[in-house]
Amino acid sequence: MTDIVRAALTETRNAFDGMPDAQAELETLDGRMDEVREANIAHNVELVARAAAAGARVVCLGELFPAPYFALSQHPVWFALAEDALAGPSISAMKAAAREHGTIVIAPIYELDGNQRFNTAVVIDEKGEVLGRYRKTHVPEGANEQAGFHETCYYDRSDGKLGDWPANVSKNPFFPVFQTSFGRIGVATCYDRHFPGAIAALADNGAQIVFSPAVTFGAKSKQLWNMEFRVDAARHNLFIGGSNRRGAEKPWGVEFFGGSYFTGPNGPVAPVAELAELVVCDLDLTELERGDPSGWNLARDARPNIYHLGE
Repeated sequence: MTDIVRAALTETRNAFDGMPDAQAELETLDGRMDEVREANIAHNVELVARAAAAGARVVCLGELFPAPYFALSQHPVWFALAEDALAGPSISAMKAAAREHGTIVIAPIYELDGNQRFNTAVVIDEKGEVLGRYRKTHVPEGANEQAGFHETCYYDRSDGKLGDWPANVSKNPFFPVFQTSFGRIGVATCYDRHFPGAIAALADNGAQIVFSPAVTFGAKSKQLWNMEFRVDAARHNLFIGGSNRRGAEKPWGVEFFGGSYFTGPNGPVAPVAELAELVVCDLDLTELERGDPSGWNLARDARPNIYHLGE
Protein backbone atom coordinates (compact mmCIF):
# COMPACT_ATOMS: atom_id res chain seq x y z
CA MET A 1 0.00 0.00 0.00
CA THR A 2 1.26 3.48 -0.90
CA ASP A 3 1.89 5.89 2.01
CA ILE A 4 1.03 9.00 -0.02
CA VAL A 5 -2.20 8.76 -1.99
CA ARG A 6 -3.00 11.34 -4.65
CA ALA A 7 -6.78 11.70 -4.64
CA ALA A 8 -9.23 13.84 -6.58
CA LEU A 9 -12.73 15.23 -6.09
CA THR A 10 -14.97 16.53 -8.85
CA GLU A 11 -16.65 19.93 -8.53
CA THR A 12 -18.96 20.08 -11.50
CA ARG A 13 -22.64 20.14 -12.49
CA ASN A 14 -25.12 18.67 -14.96
CA ALA A 15 -23.57 18.35 -18.42
CA PHE A 16 -26.79 17.66 -20.37
CA ASP A 17 -27.52 20.78 -22.43
CA GLY A 18 -31.10 19.84 -23.34
CA MET A 19 -32.67 20.82 -20.03
CA PRO A 20 -35.88 22.88 -20.23
CA ASP A 21 -35.92 26.47 -19.02
CA ALA A 22 -38.94 26.03 -16.73
CA GLN A 23 -39.97 23.37 -14.21
CA ALA A 24 -43.37 23.19 -15.88
CA GLU A 25 -41.58 21.79 -18.94
CA LEU A 26 -39.88 18.84 -17.21
CA GLU A 27 -42.38 16.55 -18.94
CA THR A 28 -40.44 17.17 -22.17
CA LEU A 29 -37.67 14.97 -20.75
CA ASP A 30 -39.95 11.92 -20.69
CA GLY A 31 -38.22 9.15 -22.62
CA ARG A 32 -34.92 11.05 -22.73
CA MET A 33 -33.22 9.81 -19.58
CA ASP A 34 -30.63 7.92 -21.65
CA GLU A 35 -29.57 11.23 -23.17
CA VAL A 36 -29.27 12.87 -19.76
CA ARG A 37 -27.24 9.98 -18.40
CA GLU A 38 -24.97 9.65 -21.45
CA ALA A 39 -24.02 13.35 -21.42
CA ASN A 40 -23.06 13.19 -17.77
CA ILE A 41 -21.21 9.91 -18.12
CA ALA A 42 -19.12 11.34 -20.96
CA HIS A 43 -18.33 14.47 -18.94
CA ASN A 44 -17.30 12.53 -15.85
CA VAL A 45 -15.25 10.00 -17.81
CA GLU A 46 -13.30 12.99 -19.10
CA LEU A 47 -12.83 14.27 -15.54
CA VAL A 48 -11.50 10.86 -14.45
CA ALA A 49 -9.02 10.93 -17.34
CA ARG A 50 -7.85 14.45 -16.44
CA ALA A 51 -7.49 13.54 -12.76
CA ALA A 52 -5.51 10.42 -13.65
CA ALA A 53 -3.26 12.46 -15.95
CA ALA A 54 -2.50 14.64 -12.91
CA GLY A 55 -1.47 11.53 -11.00
CA ALA A 56 -4.66 10.83 -9.04
CA ARG A 57 -5.03 7.21 -7.99
CA VAL A 58 -8.48 7.67 -6.42
CA VAL A 59 -11.25 9.83 -7.92
CA CYS A 60 -14.57 10.59 -6.22
CA LEU A 61 -17.35 11.78 -8.51
CA GLY A 62 -20.22 13.96 -7.29
CA GLU A 63 -23.44 12.77 -5.70
CA LEU A 64 -25.87 11.44 -8.35
CA PHE A 65 -23.29 12.22 -11.02
CA PRO A 66 -25.30 10.96 -14.06
CA ALA A 67 -27.97 13.66 -13.66
CA PRO A 68 -28.90 17.14 -12.50
CA TYR A 69 -29.87 17.36 -8.84
CA PHE A 70 -33.51 16.53 -9.56
CA ALA A 71 -34.66 16.46 -5.90
CA LEU A 72 -35.22 20.24 -5.99
CA SER A 73 -38.73 19.40 -7.19
CA GLN A 74 -41.00 16.37 -7.33
CA HIS A 75 -41.58 14.89 -10.76
CA PRO A 76 -42.01 11.25 -11.83
CA VAL A 77 -39.91 11.70 -14.96
CA TRP A 78 -36.74 11.10 -12.90
CA PHE A 79 -37.68 7.60 -11.76
CA ALA A 80 -36.59 6.29 -15.15
CA LEU A 81 -33.05 7.41 -14.42
CA ALA A 82 -32.55 4.74 -11.72
CA GLU A 83 -30.33 1.85 -12.82
CA ASP A 84 -28.63 -1.31 -11.67
CA ALA A 85 -25.67 -0.55 -9.40
CA LEU A 86 -23.49 -3.36 -10.68
CA ALA A 87 -24.19 -3.64 -14.40
CA GLY A 88 -26.06 -0.46 -15.40
CA PRO A 89 -24.70 1.96 -18.00
CA SER A 90 -23.14 4.41 -15.53
CA ILE A 91 -21.17 1.79 -13.63
CA SER A 92 -20.21 -0.08 -16.82
CA ALA A 93 -18.69 3.14 -18.18
CA MET A 94 -16.87 3.90 -14.94
CA LYS A 95 -15.51 0.36 -14.70
CA ALA A 96 -13.98 0.88 -18.13
CA ALA A 97 -12.58 4.29 -17.15
CA ALA A 98 -11.08 2.93 -13.92
CA ARG A 99 -9.44 0.07 -15.81
CA GLU A 100 -8.12 2.32 -18.58
CA HIS A 101 -6.53 4.82 -16.21
CA GLY A 102 -5.59 2.50 -13.34
CA THR A 103 -7.60 4.62 -10.95
CA ILE A 104 -10.07 3.78 -8.18
CA VAL A 105 -13.40 5.48 -8.87
CA ILE A 106 -16.17 6.25 -6.37
CA ALA A 107 -19.26 6.55 -8.57
CA PRO A 108 -22.49 7.77 -6.89
CA ILE A 109 -25.60 6.88 -8.91
CA TYR A 110 -29.38 6.57 -8.64
CA GLU A 111 -29.81 2.86 -7.95
CA LEU A 112 -32.73 0.60 -8.84
CA ASP A 113 -32.83 -2.69 -6.93
CA GLY A 114 -36.02 -4.61 -7.57
CA ASN A 115 -38.81 -2.17 -6.70
CA GLN A 116 -36.61 -0.04 -4.43
CA ARG A 117 -34.46 2.97 -5.26
CA PHE A 118 -31.40 4.20 -3.39
CA ASN A 119 -28.78 6.94 -3.57
CA THR A 120 -25.78 4.66 -3.96
CA ALA A 121 -22.03 5.12 -4.27
CA VAL A 122 -20.25 2.26 -6.05
CA VAL A 123 -16.54 1.73 -5.34
CA ILE A 124 -14.56 0.46 -8.33
CA ASP A 125 -10.91 -0.59 -8.11
CA GLU A 126 -8.11 0.26 -10.52
CA LYS A 127 -8.67 -2.99 -12.42
CA GLY A 128 -12.26 -2.04 -13.16
CA GLU A 129 -13.77 -4.44 -10.64
CA VAL A 130 -16.57 -3.42 -8.27
CA LEU A 131 -15.41 -3.63 -4.64
CA GLY A 132 -18.88 -2.92 -3.27
CA ARG A 133 -21.43 -0.18 -2.70
CA TYR A 134 -22.67 2.23 -0.07
CA ARG A 135 -26.30 3.33 0.16
CA LYS A 136 -27.02 6.78 1.59
CA THR A 137 -28.17 6.19 5.15
CA HIS A 138 -29.85 9.50 5.99
CA VAL A 139 -32.27 11.00 3.45
CA PRO A 140 -33.40 14.62 3.90
CA GLU A 141 -36.72 16.35 3.26
CA GLY A 142 -37.02 20.07 3.90
CA ALA A 143 -36.25 23.56 2.63
CA ASN A 144 -33.86 26.44 3.23
CA GLU A 145 -33.77 30.06 2.07
CA GLN A 146 -32.87 28.99 -1.49
CA ALA A 147 -35.09 26.00 -2.25
CA GLY A 148 -36.72 22.81 -1.07
CA PHE A 149 -35.15 19.36 -1.30
CA HIS A 150 -37.40 16.33 -1.67
CA GLU A 151 -35.12 13.30 -1.59
CA THR A 152 -37.63 11.06 0.18
CA CYS A 153 -39.76 11.31 -2.95
CA TYR A 154 -37.11 9.50 -4.96
CA TYR A 155 -35.22 6.99 -2.84
CA ASP A 156 -35.21 5.11 0.45
CA ARG A 157 -32.75 5.17 3.32
CA SER A 158 -30.16 2.40 3.27
CA ASP A 159 -31.47 -0.99 4.27
CA GLY A 160 -27.98 -2.23 5.14
CA LYS A 161 -28.28 -4.95 2.48
CA LEU A 162 -25.16 -4.09 0.52
CA GLY A 163 -24.03 -7.58 -0.46
CA ASP A 164 -21.10 -9.71 0.65
CA TRP A 165 -17.92 -8.15 -0.74
CA PRO A 166 -14.49 -9.60 0.19
CA ALA A 167 -12.87 -6.13 0.14
CA ASN A 168 -15.32 -4.85 2.79
CA VAL A 169 -13.53 -5.01 6.17
CA SER A 170 -16.35 -3.39 8.16
CA LYS A 171 -18.51 -5.25 10.65
CA ASN A 172 -21.26 -2.62 10.35
CA PRO A 173 -23.75 -3.58 7.60
CA PHE A 174 -24.69 0.05 6.95
CA PHE A 175 -21.17 1.51 6.74
CA PRO A 176 -18.79 -0.55 4.59
CA VAL A 177 -15.05 0.14 4.52
CA PHE A 178 -13.15 -1.15 1.50
CA GLN A 179 -9.55 -2.32 1.58
CA THR A 180 -7.91 -1.01 -1.58
CA SER A 181 -4.40 -0.68 -2.97
CA PHE A 182 -4.45 2.94 -1.79
CA GLY A 183 -5.81 2.60 1.71
CA ARG A 184 -9.10 1.76 3.43
CA ILE A 185 -11.93 3.80 1.93
CA GLY A 186 -15.40 4.61 3.22
CA VAL A 187 -18.26 6.79 1.95
CA ALA A 188 -20.68 9.12 3.75
CA THR A 189 -22.98 10.77 1.21
CA CYS A 190 -24.04 14.41 1.65
CA TYR A 191 -26.66 14.54 4.48
CA ASP A 192 -24.87 11.66 6.22
CA ARG A 193 -22.09 14.07 7.19
CA HIS A 194 -24.32 15.83 9.73
CA PHE A 195 -24.72 12.71 11.88
CA PRO A 196 -21.74 12.04 14.18
CA GLY A 197 -22.42 8.33 14.21
CA ALA A 198 -21.74 8.01 10.48
CA ILE A 199 -18.10 9.09 10.50
CA ALA A 200 -17.61 7.36 13.86
CA ALA A 201 -18.84 4.06 12.40
CA LEU A 202 -16.47 4.36 9.43
CA ALA A 203 -13.53 5.24 11.69
CA ASP A 204 -14.33 2.42 14.12
CA ASN A 205 -14.24 -0.01 11.19
CA GLY A 206 -10.85 1.10 9.95
CA ALA A 207 -11.48 3.82 7.36
CA GLN A 208 -8.44 5.95 6.54
CA ILE A 209 -10.10 8.06 3.84
CA VAL A 210 -13.80 8.98 3.80
CA PHE A 211 -15.34 10.47 0.68
CA SER A 212 -18.47 12.60 0.99
CA PRO A 213 -20.03 13.24 -2.43
CA ALA A 214 -22.65 15.95 -1.98
CA VAL A 215 -25.09 18.37 -3.55
CA THR A 216 -25.51 21.12 -1.00
CA PHE A 217 -26.56 24.77 -0.91
CA GLY A 218 -27.74 27.45 1.50
CA ALA A 219 -26.09 29.68 4.10
CA LYS A 220 -26.02 27.29 7.06
CA SER A 221 -24.92 24.38 4.88
CA LYS A 222 -22.00 26.45 3.58
CA GLN A 223 -20.99 27.42 7.10
CA LEU A 224 -21.03 23.83 8.35
CA TRP A 225 -19.36 22.53 5.18
CA ASN A 226 -16.22 24.35 6.28
CA MET A 227 -16.45 23.01 9.85
CA GLU A 228 -17.82 19.48 10.04
CA PHE A 229 -15.23 17.67 7.96
CA ARG A 230 -12.38 19.39 9.77
CA VAL A 231 -13.74 18.46 13.19
CA ASP A 232 -14.53 14.86 12.21
CA ALA A 233 -11.13 14.33 10.55
CA ALA A 234 -9.38 15.56 13.71
CA ARG A 235 -11.71 13.71 16.08
CA HIS A 236 -11.48 10.38 14.26
CA ASN A 237 -7.92 10.58 12.86
CA LEU A 238 -8.67 10.16 9.18
CA PHE A 239 -8.86 12.08 5.91
CA ILE A 240 -12.18 13.34 4.52
CA GLY A 241 -12.83 14.60 1.01
CA GLY A 242 -16.03 16.55 0.37
CA SER A 243 -17.16 16.92 -3.25
CA ASN A 244 -19.90 19.49 -3.93
CA ARG A 245 -21.44 20.80 -7.15
CA ARG A 246 -20.60 24.31 -8.31
CA GLY A 247 -22.97 26.60 -10.20
CA ALA A 248 -26.66 26.39 -11.08
CA GLU A 249 -28.66 23.89 -13.12
CA LYS A 250 -31.74 24.39 -15.28
CA PRO A 251 -34.62 24.63 -14.70
CA TRP A 252 -34.29 25.26 -10.96
CA GLY A 253 -31.53 27.89 -10.94
CA VAL A 254 -30.35 27.05 -7.42
CA GLU A 255 -26.71 28.01 -6.89
CA PHE A 256 -24.47 25.26 -5.50
CA PHE A 257 -21.48 26.77 -3.73
CA GLY A 258 -18.78 24.24 -4.58
CA GLY A 259 -16.07 24.44 -1.92
CA SER A 260 -14.77 20.89 -2.46
CA TYR A 261 -11.72 20.09 -0.33
CA PHE A 262 -9.72 17.48 1.56
CA THR A 263 -8.90 17.71 5.23
CA GLY A 264 -6.96 15.47 7.57
CA PRO A 265 -6.40 15.04 11.31
CA ASN A 266 -4.27 18.19 11.40
CA GLY A 267 -6.28 20.42 9.09
CA PRO A 268 -7.04 21.08 5.41
CA VAL A 269 -4.77 19.62 2.73
CA ALA A 270 -3.44 21.99 0.08
CA PRO A 271 -4.19 21.08 -3.56
CA VAL A 272 -1.24 19.97 -5.69
CA ALA A 273 -2.78 20.93 -9.03
CA GLU A 274 -5.01 23.70 -10.39
CA LEU A 275 -7.54 21.92 -12.61
CA ALA A 276 -10.98 23.12 -13.65
CA GLU A 277 -13.78 21.12 -11.99
CA LEU A 278 -11.29 19.04 -9.97
CA VAL A 279 -9.57 19.23 -6.58
CA VAL A 280 -6.40 17.11 -6.41
CA CYS A 281 -4.46 16.54 -3.16
CA ASP A 282 -1.77 14.28 -1.74
CA LEU A 283 -2.92 12.45 1.40
CA ASP A 284 -0.06 11.22 3.59
CA LEU A 285 -1.44 8.15 5.34
CA THR A 286 1.59 7.99 7.64
CA GLU A 287 0.12 11.08 9.32
CA LEU A 288 -2.55 8.78 10.76
CA GLU A 289 0.08 6.68 12.54
CA ARG A 290 1.94 9.53 14.22
CA GLY A 291 1.17 10.81 17.69
CA ASP A 292 -1.33 13.66 17.79
CA PRO A 293 0.61 16.96 18.00
CA SER A 294 -1.96 18.18 20.54
CA GLY A 295 -0.88 15.47 22.97
CA TRP A 296 -4.44 14.10 23.03
CA ASN A 297 -5.32 10.42 22.71
CA LEU A 298 -9.06 10.45 22.12
CA ALA A 299 -9.34 6.75 21.28
CA ARG A 300 -7.61 5.80 24.54
CA ASP A 301 -9.43 8.25 26.77
CA ALA A 302 -13.01 7.87 25.47
CA ARG A 303 -15.64 6.57 27.91
CA PRO A 304 -18.34 5.21 25.58
CA ASN A 305 -20.24 3.46 28.37
CA ILE A 306 -21.36 6.80 29.88
CA TYR A 307 -22.51 8.74 26.80
CA HIS A 308 -26.08 7.48 26.66
CA LEU A 309 -26.97 7.26 30.33
CA GLY A 310 -30.51 8.35 31.09
CA GLU A 311 -31.92 7.60 27.64
